[in-house]
Amino acid sequence: MTMHQGKPLDRLSAIFRTDALDLRIGEVQVSRQLAFEVYPGEIVAILGRNGVGKSTLLSCLAGLPRGLLSGDILLGGKSYAQWGDRAAACWRGWLSQKQQDQFSATVLETVISGRHPHLNRWSWESAEDHALALASLAAVGMRDFADRDVQTLSGGERQRVAVATILTQNPTLYFMDEPLAHLDLNHQIEVLNLMKSRACQDRISCIMVLHEPGLAYRYCDSALLLYGEGEWMYGSAASVLTAENLSRLYGYPLVQIDRADDRGEMQRWFVPA
Repeated sequence: MTMHQGKPLDRLSAIFRTDALDLRIGEVQVSRQLAFEVYPGEIVAILGRNGVGKSTLLSCLAGLPRGLLSGDILLGGKSYAQWGDRAAACWRGWLSQKQQDQFSATVLETVISGRHPHLNRWSWESAEDHALALASLAAVGMRDFADRDVQTLSGGERQRVAVATILTQNPTLYFMDEPLAHLDLNHQIEVLNLMKSRACQDRISCIMVLHEPGLAYRYCDSALLLYGEGEWMYGSAASVLTAENLSRLYGYPLVQIDRADDRGEMQRWFVPA
């Protein structure tokens, strides 16, 4: 058992594994022979320049596009094909980068849709499903918006509803593509604190695309850097998120600042040189 940022990680049983993953989209070689494991309670950050394929890789790891990858992906010891779509959706949740609302619906109706993988074909949501949806809205500060039409929300409000929806789905492994998009600073921290708390208390795991390496270091246990042309680096946040690695990743020199917070935990931030 290892520990990062004061949180123990069970290294005995990975819930997600990849091996020899090759992904190419058009002229972009996203990954070559990518292999890593995710453990219960672990949060993983994916970082890289714009256009390097972070979102495409994340969606493939979540089993959404079919036929793009070569290699192996195991979720809870099984492939997505072995699980089937409904069972896989009970295991893993997906938060997309952009939220599209083609039809009018209330915030509560939108959030409770996260329970659909858990329902039988002709089942209706139960009182417990409604309670979970309302609790998820409260967790992101949107409980009072339950009756609002989602099409009337601001970008930041809609993003918080999206986070509440995946919380209501209650998967074991979260795939989150830029979960901080459209959020102001206090709500960014709120969402990251929420995911870290769920990881510590409920042992959920999460793979998320982030743009701020300082926040990735603070909240994530491990990091995957996509350099382009198939090159990648994976390891603990402490070992991977350094000024040297990130300067090469972003093509601009960064200065690393290490400091202990009020609890004695080490924080690491990066500023342009």
